[in-house]
Amino acid sequence: MKDLKIIAIVGMSGAGKSVAVDYITRRGVPKVHFGNMIYREMEKRGIPITPDSQREFREMIRATEGQDWVVRQAIAEISDLIAAGQKRIVLDGLYSWTEYRALKHDFPGDELTVVAVVAPRALRYARVARRPERPFNAQEIRERDYSEIEKMEKGAPIAMADYYVLNDQDVPHLETQLKTILQAISF
Repeated sequence: MKDLKIIAIVGMSGAGKSVAVDYITRRGVPKVHFGNMIYREMEKRGIPITPDSQREFREMIRATEGQDWVVRQAIAEISDLIAAGQKRIVLDGLYSWTEYRALKHDFPGDELTVVAVVAPRALRYARVARRPERPFNAQEIRERDYSEIEKMEKGAPIAMADYYVLNDQDVPHLETQLKTILQAISF
């Protein structure tokens, strides 16, 4: 589609993905949250949403329905937004190589830009421990990191990102970097 621009934000837990997505959505850009696909399906099946049940369900749904299950749901939601006239969309929660490849297939060229938000591991762990929703201790976040890298292929989209934001300072610094990227891609 002419002038379509989709930004997918990727990164490990505590890197600042939500802060980046919030900055973009405050500009009036709709978001497609990959985690919502999981939450909706869990609710539909009557499964209580906890950190453990989320992880187990995320792994199970991909094992039984295919590694591309989440991205198929996301692409349908993206297509609905496009059909409604949206030309700017932000994706929150791109996880895997399979999802990355599916998105690149459906939104080729410069339609899709992947932005990785990265931060030093110790800083990420401290952030995750402090957050009010779903805090983890160091052991839990380390296990989550390993699971996301080994089972969910999460490292590949980060490695293949078009742009990187180093989020090791304050929010205004993160937002300045994002603003530069949005200008660079005419978003």
